[in-house]
Amino acid sequence: MSYTYNNAVYSITSPVQSISVNKRNVVVTDKIGSKLFTFSNISESKRFLTWLYQA
Repeated sequence: MSYTYNNAVYSITSPVQSISVNKRNVVVTDKIGSKLFTFSNISESKRFLTWLYQA
């Protein structure tokens, strides 16, 4: 799965093992490893999480 934000593509490989959220930072652990995603504001991180939960 990939998500585009500010012309950057974030790729996540299923299955997702865990998600950790702290305001603008989201850490996703998938079968490849952990990835940190930093967003410019909280609403962007919430939009990313909504996309991730629906995928």
